Amino acid sequence: MIAPSAEDFDRQMRIGSLAITAALALVAVLAARPRVRAAAEIGPLTPMQVELEILERGRRRTYRARPPFVVGRAGAADVVLRDAEVSRQHARFESRERIAYVEDLRSSNGTFLNGKKVTEAVEIREGDAIDVGTTRILVTEVRSE
Repeated sequence: MIAPSAEDFDRQMRIGSLAITAALALVAVLAARPRVRAAAEIGPLTPMQVELEILERGRRRTYRARPPFVVGRAGAADVVLRDAEVSRQHARFESRERIAYVEDLRSSNGTFLNGKKVTEAVEIREGDAIDVGTTRILVTEVRSE
């Protein structure tokens, strides 16, 4: 068996280093993804209790309910916000299989969970911050009934 030349050895080391770097980058991207699950994967409705602290125009209020419920500017929304940056039907909260979710309802200015834009139903947990318009909604409790 012939030993590889120094050039061949260096080339193989570079290729190996690139493969390791690519694998680590892929792991980092997957780890940074939000807690998203497609609606088809979510499963049946589960009775849950969600408590929110709503910070709007310098005032705080608490809202406690069982999902599903809608947050928006329209009087028909379950949680009515007086924020001009909020759409009439801005976001919906749902629960399935003992997990609570928030979903943007194609709002004009978007819904953000912990600073990341919500593009599909995303799991929410206690301590999460949801931004709709200039209003911040803090998730203070999520529990199964």
